Amino acid sequence: MRELLDYLEQAVAEQASDLFIVAGGPVCEKVEGHLRPISGEKVFPAETERLIMGLYDMADRSMDAYRATGDDDFSFAVPGLARFRVNAYRQRGSLAAVVRLVAFDIPDYRALRIPEQVMDLADLAHGMVLVTGTAGSGKSTTQACIIDRINRTREAHIITLEDPIEYLHRDRRSIVSQREIAIDTTDYLSALRACLRQAPDVILLGEMRDHETIRTAMTAAETGHLLIATLHTNGAVNTIDRIIDAFPSTQQSQIRVQLSMVLRTVVSQRLLPDVDGELVPAYEIMHMNAAIRSMIRDCKSHQIDNVIAAGGGEGMKAMDQSILELYQAGTITRETALDYADHPEQMLRRMG
Repeated sequence: MRELLDYLEQAVAEQASDLFIVAGGPVCEKVEGHLRPISGEKVFPAETERLIMGLYDMADRSMDAYRATGDDDFSFAVPGLARFRVNAYRQRGSLAAVVRLVAFDIPDYRALRIPEQVMDLADLAHGMVLVTGTAGSGKSTTQACIIDRINRTREAHIITLEDPIEYLHRDRRSIVSQREIAIDTTDYLSALRACLRQAPDVILLGEMRDHETIRTAMTAAETGHLLIATLHTNGAVNTIDRIIDAFPSTQQSQIRVQLSMVLRTVVSQRLLPDVDGELVPAYEIMHMNAAIRSMIRDCKSHQIDNVIAAGGGEGMKAMDQSILELYQAGTITRETALDYADHPEQMLRRMG
């Protein structure tokens, strides 16, 4: 156990994002997107099993779920150190794990370069806000900062449904109820249905995984709640299409109308390496207006990107515009800007 704690302490001290315990190689940490070995030698199946059983002991959790399916998600905290989110899985017949590190304190959004246009979403009273991006793009951290802003500025009942809980929110001006899937409740859908009877003002939904959860989330947003949810999509257009495509074709027309009415904002983010090798965020921000509502209803979502690009006066921003601004500020290199741009040819012309 001491050896495992040493690994966790070193990862926290070196501000790693993840710790990897996989048989056949050394225990590694990921720092600013780069893998670094932190064990002196390779670890083999017996040792990885011992280390990962130690993680289960720290979490006071049974390994039944892992034994039944070969996969398991859970989280635990080490007092005075950090909170850890674990995904244990079977690979090549041996036990492996990826441990995500989460600081106890909600990070300062300014240090993370989260723009004020995103933080201002905390002022919304109702409707659906979607925070999207690939795995590891910082969606959970952005959501946590928005929830923290609400917690500090409004008297509200905030209910979070997470799998697992990452950031712990202490009650400030609001009451924050945090429910972890599989520990505090069965699944997202039943938790979401139940929370509508728990007098929420704000609902944080960790993920919308199926059309029933999406439908219930839209109903919650429709009935006067602010619902903030996550999707693993890139960009507002892909997000809207993913939601609609989750439903049978016979229901999609109705869903388009409902989504056009309840959706307020889509924030899509990705992390780019800066000139010092650290990661910085770029954002696409789409706010609903009459033109976008009409495009969603009329199956013309492919035209939304043009509205976003022209919507700076309404607080919107295209992903390529955000990337261009990072390049012009000297934060990222020309090569990085072109690599991550949605439209590299246009980006090259705009660079002059």
